[in-house]
Amino acid sequence: MTAPLFFGSEIYRGSSYGPWHPLRVPRVSTVMDLARAMGWLGSEQYRTSPRAKPQALTIWHTPEYAAALERAEAEQAVSAAVRDRHGLGTVANPIYPEMFRRPATAAGASLLAGELLAGGGVVYHPGGGTHHGFPDRAGGFCYLNDPVLAILSLRRAGAARIAYVDIDAHHCDGVQHGLAGDPQTLLISVHEEKRWPFTGALVDDGGGNCLNLPVPRGLNDTEMAAIRDRLILPAVAEFAPDAIVLQCGADAVTEDPLSRLTLSNNAHWAIVAALMALGCPRLFVLGGGGYNPWSVGRLWTGVWATLNGHVIPERLPEAAEAVLRGLVWDKPPQAWRTTPSHWFTTLRDPPRPGSIRPEIAERIAALAVRPAARGKFSD
Repeated sequence: MTAPLFFGSEIYRGSSYGPWHPLRVPRVSTVMDLARAMGWLGSEQYRTSPRAKPQALTIWHTPEYAAALERAEAEQAVSAAVRDRHGLGTVANPIYPEMFRRPATAAGASLLAGELLAGGGVVYHPGGGTHHGFPDRAGGFCYLNDPVLAILSLRRAGAARIAYVDIDAHHCDGVQHGLAGDPQTLLISVHEEKRWPFTGALVDDGGGNCLNLPVPRGLNDTEMAAIRDRLILPAVAEFAPDAIVLQCGADAVTEDPLSRLTLSNNAHWAIVAALMALGCPRLFVLGGGGYNPWSVGRLWTGVWATLNGHVIPERLPEAAEAVLRGLVWDKPPQAWRTTPSHWFTTLRDPPRPGSIRPEIAERIAALAVRPAARGKFSD
């Protein structure tokens, strides 16, 4: 099998949602720089993400929405009617200079990845994972829904059965909207309960193919390992997919300002490794949420190391440490005004184990007996 491919772009280095927005922080560019500083990202594995044209987006997004998004970037303004209909120019999805080009770049990589994976392989796209976009509307910092576009592209390229696993702290409402009830797609989402978008309840099976696991605040590594081993891996194995799409949002770790989960990045890396071990011929790994530049950059660089089988050292080399010391996070939450030293010196967090709370064990057990967890969507 060929080496994994990494999709990146310089557009992530130079664009921002604005000086007050959670996505003002550098993320994908940090992963690119860290991976190169570690000697893990040569030109033979790197691909520049192409920008999707508006017409290409209409395999799922409406032509009216694609046109409105492109026009909003050109005019740097929207009318009240466009804001109300399409969710553009809001607090979550503001007007900014690259508001079409940046999401269209993420969408272009996801569309191309589906084609490149026709013959099998592994593709990593940390700029993707925008799972809150809807066909005709932006939402939750997501202007387009590149995971849905990736799944449709994979299907068009020959993948009949696709498992989508989402470990972002927020429920994948847009992806479920697009693929709920599809018997050829298994959707698994692990997300914090009572958190925006307030969807993905335990009882919500999306018409039969969705396994939604809302978890209480304080989710620890031991609990996530139980979710991995008792729910995610058995369900995906039973489904026997031709392709796996993993949305690996980095906002479920302790240091993230927009969630109250307490995972270490080891939990994410373990899920990546476990899904790889299933032997599915196509694996596409996306980024997603994550709003602390150090925790996101370190976690997603570790994902790339895991996909390639690189050993993660205890101490970073000088060049990689310089990348992390060069990051700036203006207006960080009060809890992180003092940056822990390991954010600069290592990729790996200290493990965050704990007990498995009864409510989590009960929810895992409830989902594990659903038809979708047994590779079918009807009793």
